[in-house]
Amino acid sequence: MAGCATAPPKNPSNLCSIFLEKEDWYVDARNAQRRWGIPVPVQMAIINQESSFVEDARPPRYQFLGVLPLWRSSSAFGYGQVKDDTWEWYRTKTGNGGADRDEFEDVVDFIGWYAHQSFTRLGIAKFDAYNQYLAYHEGHGGFRRKTYLSKPWLLRVAQRVAATATRYRRQLSTCQTSLERSLASD
Repeated sequence: MAGCATAPPKNPSNLCSIFLEKEDWYVDARNAQRRWGIPVPVQMAIINQESSFVEDARPPRYQFLGVLPLWRSSSAFGYGQVKDDTWEWYRTKTGNGGADRDEFEDVVDFIGWYAHQSFTRLGIAKFDAYNQYLAYHEGHGGFRRKTYLSKPWLLRVAQRVAATATRYRRQLSTCQTSLERSLASD
């Protein structure tokens, strides 16, 4: 089974490098942007933070006596570290019942959809990676209640996501034309 896994990109700090290595990811992220209006750099910054582009990422297990693995802290799974209930909500609302959390195409569509929900329900701008990430992490109810204010570590993580999205946006502006040209010639 390990031979079937998709390896994370070799240079996750450079969006152009990611998309040159994994051209289909660019197509998937661009399609999600077109469908939901969430910029590709915001989508990719969230995935980078959540899983470092590891398709089957999971939270660590609690351990008994430091060695015996027990349960996990949550049901989060996949590229977007999406919990079971949230994934089912997405699948039901979009009619995408076959979506999988370890499929890149499905996860960027989910992130686009979820961020669109954050825009319509909470008024968070679609390009606002900082607040989009806080709503993504805390859920819409948690964001409304401002639960993130009691989590200084999470505010720092959201700042890092925003900085990554800004860097990715700059990088994408240097290679997007050649990515599009490459796709047109296929």
